[in-house]
Amino acid sequence: MERIGILFALFLISIIQLVGQVEVSGIVVDKITKEPLIGANVVVAGTTNGTVTDWDGSFSFAAEVDLPFTVESSYLGYELSTLQMTEVGEKLTFELSEASVIVEGVEVKGQRISDKQKAAPLTVESLDIIGIKQTASANFYDGLGALKDVDLTTASLGFTIINTRGFNSTSPVRSLQIIDGVDNQSPGLNFSLGNFLGASELDINKVDLIVGASSAFYGPNAFNGVISMTTKDPFINRGLSAKVKVGERNMLNPSFRFADAIRNKNGDYSFAYKINFFYLKANDWEADNYEPVFDTDTGKNNPGRFDAVNIYGDEYQSNYDLRKSLSNPGLGIFHRTGYKETDLVDYNTENLKANASLHFRLRPEMDFESPELVVASNYGGGTTVYQGDNRFSLKNIRFFQHKVELKKRDKYFLRAFVTHEDSGDSYDPYFTALKLQERAAENGEWGSAYINYWNITANPQIKGLEGFPKTSSFPGDPDGYRAAINQFLSNNSTLLNQLHASAEESANKGVTFNQTNDFLLPGTDPFNLAFNDIISRVANSEGGTKFFDKSALGHVHGEYKFNDVYQSAGVLNGIDLLVGGSGRYYIPNSQGSILSDTMGRNINTYEYGIYGGSTVSFMESKLKFNFSARLDKHQNFNYLFSPAGSLVYNPGRNTYLRLSYSAAVRNPTLTDQYLYYNVGRAILLGNIGGVEDLIRVESFGDYLNAQDITLLEYFDVDPIQPEKVRTIESGFRTTLFNKVYVDATYYYSRYRDFIGYQIGIDATFDNFINNPTSVQAYRVSSNATDVVTTQGFSIGLSYYFAKYFLVTGNYSWNKLNTQTDDPIIPAFNTPEHKYNLSLSGRDMMMNLGSLKMKNFGFNFQYKWIEGFIYEGSPQFTGFIPTYALLDGQVNWNWKARNLTFKLGASNLLNTMNFQTYGGPRIGRMAYFSVLYDWNKKT
Repeated sequence: MERIGILFALFLISIIQLVGQVEVSGIVVDKITKEPLIGANVVVAGTTNGTVTDWDGSFSFAAEVDLPFTVESSYLGYELSTLQMTEVGEKLTFELSEASVIVEGVEVKGQRISDKQKAAPLTVESLDIIGIKQTASANFYDGLGALKDVDLTTASLGFTIINTRGFNSTSPVRSLQIIDGVDNQSPGLNFSLGNFLGASELDINKVDLIVGASSAFYGPNAFNGVISMTTKDPFINRGLSAKVKVGERNMLNPSFRFADAIRNKNGDYSFAYKINFFYLKANDWEADNYEPVFDTDTGKNNPGRFDAVNIYGDEYQSNYDLRKSLSNPGLGIFHRTGYKETDLVDYNTENLKANASLHFRLRPEMDFESPELVVASNYGGGTTVYQGDNRFSLKNIRFFQHKVELKKRDKYFLRAFVTHEDSGDSYDPYFTALKLQERAAENGEWGSAYINYWNITANPQIKGLEGFPKTSSFPGDPDGYRAAINQFLSNNSTLLNQLHASAEESANKGVTFNQTNDFLLPGTDPFNLAFNDIISRVANSEGGTKFFDKSALGHVHGEYKFNDVYQSAGVLNGIDLLVGGSGRYYIPNSQGSILSDTMGRNINTYEYGIYGGSTVSFMESKLKFNFSARLDKHQNFNYLFSPAGSLVYNPGRNTYLRLSYSAAVRNPTLTDQYLYYNVGRAILLGNIGGVEDLIRVESFGDYLNAQDITLLEYFDVDPIQPEKVRTIESGFRTTLFNKVYVDATYYYSRYRDFIGYQIGIDATFDNFINNPTSVQAYRVSSNATDVVTTQGFSIGLSYYFAKYFLVTGNYSWNKLNTQTDDPIIPAFNTPEHKYNLSLSGRDMMMNLGSLKMKNFGFNFQYKWIEGFIYEGSPQFTGFIPTYALLDGQVNWNWKARNLTFKLGASNLLNTMNFQTYGGPRIGRMAYFSVLYDWNKKT
C-alpha cells in the first residue's frame, strides 16, 4: 500500500506540473503568394516562449500560459502579425504582409533555419525556397556549392556531383541522395547521378545537406553525408509555375509544375495532386585536355608520342619501351595512335524529367495534421557524360521510380518504392578506342610493325649520320655509350621526330604481318561503320562496348515517433522516442556486360536494418540529449552496429552548442561485390569470395627483365568487407549583436576498411624455359588495412542590413592526417582550404529617372578553391590547379503579372577550370529565364 501511495502521489505531482501547458501550432505564410515562410519567429506575446517555423512554414511548441493569450509572428522584411488563441487545439494561420518602410536596423533571429535544425545532432546545411530562387548559379543543384563543407564537382554539363568531408570522387558511393525520403540511387551503380535523374527545380521546396557520418539516422551508405531534397506540398503550394530558360551552349530549358487541391463536402481539403515536367538540351563541355597524363615518363617532347589525358588507346605499354636497346638507337618509348574523346562521345546533352503524385488526406478535418496517403511516379533520362574509372557516354539512359507512402506529420510513415533503370545505348568511349584499334591491328602486331620500320629504315639513317658514336670508343662502358647516343640524338631531334612520324604512319597502314586494315580515321565512312558496330554490341558477351543494365531495387521503410512519452515542468522536461526499420532487395541485370550475372548465376542481394532513438530534454528544454542506434544486416556480410549520440545546449535564444558522436558504415556496392568488366588492359573484378594466387606487378616486371621465375611474388586478396567510420563533432550557432548569424563546426573522423582495389596478374608458364603462355591483369576490389584519420573546421557568417541586403561568407578546412603508402586508401580529393563570399538583395526599389520600379533583386557569389591532387583511375589522376569563380544574377519580379525575369551566369568571368582530372574545362554558362508563378489562393 505504501508503494501504491507513493506512485499515486507522483502521478498527482505530474498532473499538477502539466496544468497550464497549451500546445501552440499552426502555419505562417506570405499574405499575397500563400507560400510558407521558413524560419519565421512565433512567440507568445510578452515572453520568450516560442519557436521558428519549419521547412513548410509550420510550427508547434508548448506554452505555460492560461487561455486566452496573444501569439506574435515576425519575419525579416515583413510586418509583425498577432493572433489570439482562445481554445485548446486551435490551429493558427499567420498571413504576413511585406513591410512598407525601409528599416535600417534589422534584428536577425536566424537564417531561415528552424529550431529543429539548429538543435539537430548532426551538421546540417540548407538551401530553402528563397535561396533556390536567388541562386546565382545556372541551376539550384550547382548553387549547393556555395554552402560550407560542400565540394561540388562538374564532370559534364549533365553530371554534377556533391561530396562532403573528403574522399570525394565522381562516383559518390559515400554519400546518399534522397528526395522526399526516397533514395535516388541508380540500382546498378549504387549511387545517384547528381540531379540528372532527380527533381525539377520548380518543385523543390528545400535541400538539406546532412554533413558527415550518419548511418544511425539514414542507414548504410550515409557515410560522408546525405543530400535530402523536399518537394513542394500540393496542399500548400497550389497553382501553376512555368519557366523557360535559354543560355549559352545552345541551352534550352523549359519546365512547368501544376498542383491543385480539392475540398470535400465539408469544405476541407481532402485530395491534392501535382505534375512536373523538365527538359534540358545543350551542347556539353568537351574533354580536350591533350597534356601528358600526370607523372608519366614521356612528355610532349617525346618523339614517339605520349599518353594524353583525353586521348584513349595511347597509354604506356611495356613492350613499346625500348630505352635499353642499343641496337635500336632513338626508338626509346613509343605510343600507339589513339582516339580523342571528342571523336568518340555524344556531347549533345539532353535531360527529361517528369513526375506525378496523388495525395489523399484520410482525416481532412485535421488539415495538415491529417494522415496522408501518397502515390507518386517519377521518370528521368537522357544523354550525358559520366566519369568513373573511365569517361562513359550515357546515351538514352532511362530511370523509373514509383512510390506509395502512408504518413502523418511528425508521427509516422510507411513508405515503399521500386526503382528500375535501363542503360539504353550507353557505352565506354575508352574501351571503344581500344576496339577501334583492334580493327586495324592487335597491339603486338602494331608494335612489331613500328619496330620493323625502325630496323629497316630508321637505323641505317641514324647510324649513317656523321658523328654517330662508335662502339669501339666505349670499350666495356655500355652506359657511357648509351649517354653518347642520347646526346647525339638530342642534337638531331628534327630527324628523330620525322622518323617516328614515319614509323607511326607505317604501322598504321594495313600492309604488314597479319594486318588487314588501315588505322580508322575519325570522320571517314570506315570509322563510322566500325564505331557504330562496336557501340551497338554488348560488352563481354557480344564483343562490343555497350552496357546492358536493366537492374532494379525494391525498398520498404517504416518509422514511428512517440512524442512526449514523458513531459514535465521539472528538471527532466520530456522524452521522445523513435523506432523504425527498412529493407531493400537488389535485382541486378547486366547480362554479363558489367556484372558477373552470366550462366544463370543469381546475384540478387538483400539488406535490412532496424533502428531506434530518443530525445531527452532537461532544464526547460535548454539541454537535449539525443541517442540513436541502428543494426544492419546485408546478405553477404555480418551484422553492423551504428550508434550516435549528441548533447545540444541552448543557453539563450538562438544560441546552440552541440557535441556529438556518430558512426557510419558503407556496404560494398554491387560492383565491389560482383563486377566483371574487361577494359582491354585489365579485367575489373568484384570480390565477394576472395581471389588467390595473383602475381604482384612489380615482381612480374623483375621476372621479365631477368627471366628468373623465382622472382615472382604471389599474394591473395581477402573477400571484400564494409567500410566503417567514427566521427566526433562540435558545433556552435548563435546571433551576435542581433545582426550577425554565426555557424561553426569542427570534426574528427577515424576510418577503417576503406574499399579500394589491388592490381595483380594471373599467368601460366610452359614447363621448359618458363616462358609465359597466358597473362591476364586484374584489378580486384579490396579493403585497406591501415586506419586513417581526418579532421576539419568550417565557419559561416551572415549579416543582414538595410532590410534588402545580405552578406554571407563561409570557410572550410579539411585535412587528411594520416600519411600512408597503402595504395588501397581511396584518394582524399579535397582542397585543404576553400571559401565562399556573397552579396545579395531582394525586393528592392530601383529609380530610373522619374520611373520607380519595385521588386528588383540580385546575388553575386565568389568561390575560391585551393589546388589539390585528384586521384581517380591511372588515366585520370593529376593536379587540379587553384581556381576561383564568380557567379551572378539580377532579377525583377513583376508581381502584377506573376512573372520573374532573371539574367545571370555561372562563372561570369569565363575562367576556364578543371574540377575533376580527366574532365572538361568548365567555362561560363550565361542564361536568361522567365518564370510565371501563379499561386492559387482559394
